[in-house]
Amino acid sequence: MSVRSTRGARGQGSSGELLELVRSGRATTRGALQQVTGLSRATVGQRLDRLFRAGWLREGAGGPVGSPLGGRPSITLEFDDEHAVVLAADLDTRHARAAVLTLTGEILAEHGGTLVIEDGPETVLGELGRWFAELLEKAGHEPREVCGVGLAVPGPVDSGTGRVVQPPIMPGWDGYDIRGRLARAFTEHTGAAPVPVLVDNDANLMAYGEQRTGHPDCSAFVLVKVSTGIGAGVVVDGSVYRGIDGGAGDIGHIRVPEGAEALCRCGSYGCLAAVASGGAVARRLAAAGVPAASGSDVRDLLASGHPEAVGLAREAGRRVGDVLATVVTLLNPGVLMIAGDLAGTAFVTGVRELLYQRALSRSTARLEVVTSRLGERAGLVGAGALVVEHLYAPERVEERLRAMGV
Repeated sequence: MSVRSTRGARGQGSSGELLELVRSGRATTRGALQQVTGLSRATVGQRLDRLFRAGWLREGAGGPVGSPLGGRPSITLEFDDEHAVVLAADLDTRHARAAVLTLTGEILAEHGGTLVIEDGPETVLGELGRWFAELLEKAGHEPREVCGVGLAVPGPVDSGTGRVVQPPIMPGWDGYDIRGRLARAFTEHTGAAPVPVLVDNDANLMAYGEQRTGHPDCSAFVLVKVSTGIGAGVVVDGSVYRGIDGGAGDIGHIRVPEGAEALCRCGSYGCLAAVASGGAVARRLAAAGVPAASGSDVRDLLASGHPEAVGLAREAGRRVGDVLATVVTLLNPGVLMIAGDLAGTAFVTGVRELLYQRALSRSTARLEVVTSRLGERAGLVGAGALVVEHLYAPERVEERLRAMGV
């Protein structure tokens, strides 16, 4: 079906759809917009005018002359990514990062520090509000310039409500109104009006950020985060796959035979996270007399080449690789990315050993097994992108333009 017939079926060709065409690069001149949408010159002009008045669109340099007879070059249209900024935060069990980002994902200012998720949502989200206020000042932006906030959390999230659903490692957060509390915290610390808040699972947003920035042409992308717990994010055809209520990718709670007697934080025995996560490796190291209490402690030991940590990380990688053989056979991804505290040589070597041994050769023939490019910033970039894609989706653009009176 052609773009024109798709537009006709939807009965639109709205300002929001024109903005989407410009943002995606599919049509960046008035003439190209007319050709793609089938709209008249006058109608295209009227709908673009709304976007110009909102400050979301600007004219760029002249493009190449389209006619062999010559004439003036066409003026290109560009999404004005300077009219607003986005706030993003990524929560782990004992640490968090927050940042101010441009609408195209550039980090303008960021902060990382201790923030214990077991302290509960009131305390943690209130502190994030304070961080946001300080970061805006550091970045030289006013609170009124913020268009939205994105938050990554280490638990399953119902994307419709933004609430976590029975999170194993987030006591006191189940069903809590995260969106409302973070919006209030932003207002309390900045004095600005509340802005939209979007919440998603950390592995989902890490996968989204990594896929968009490093593997945009990969139609099936899987990221596995191995830190205190284990989770996976799946991006299919450019969109995060969440399942019915946000539970997709929770591979840390797949039962494995070798963990039959290992108690998981979810209350069950035998979960993959109970035997192969950063937390599980830390417990085994501590039992052997090596100071380690979390995945981040294991990361530091691996960085220093601690032999016992290296051996246990490789063993954990083999256990995760065994489970990933099924994941890869089921989803047939083009890229499998390993991220988190354990995502080093030892762990990835273990993953590869079992993955290629157990998975169908057809499923791995074109598979790239890689490590994170964005590192600790992946969740921030993904959270920022989630906000931008939500706010500038065609239907949302129309709602926002009407609210602005343009």
